[in-house]
Amino acid sequence: MTTANRPYLAHLLAEEAARRTTDPATAAGIRASYPDPTTVTPAASTPPPAPAVPAPSRPTVQLTPGTALALIGGGTAVVLVVGAVLVSLLLAVAVTGVSIAVVAVVLRLLVNDLHKGR
Repeated sequence: MTTANRPYLAHLLAEEAARRTTDPATAAGIRASYPDPTTVTPAASTPPPAPAVPAPSRPTVQLTPGTALALIGGGTAVVLVVGAVLVSLLLAVAVTGVSIAVVAVVLRLLVNDLHKGR
C-alpha cells in the first residue's frame, strides 16, 4: 500500500495484522515497519523560503496636457469625417429619390398623352 501512495491505509492494515499476531515481537516489528503517517517527525533543517520575485508591472499611461489635446483633436477629426460621410450619403439618397420622382412624373405624362392620342 505504501507503493500505491496510500500510507494511512498501509498503517491501518499493519495495525490489524499486529493485533491478530500472537507474538509481541512480531507485532512490534510490523508496527515499526508501518508507522502512523499522521505523526509529524521533525525535519533536520528546513531551507528558508525563496524570496518572492515581484511580478513585472505593466507601464502606466501618463496623460500629459499635450497628449490630451492630441486625443481631443483626433477625436474631433474622426467625428467630423464620419459626419461628412453620413451627410453625403443622405444627400445621395435624397437626389436619387428626387430623380426617381421626376422620371415617374414624366412617364405618367407620356402614358396619359398616349391614351389621349387614340
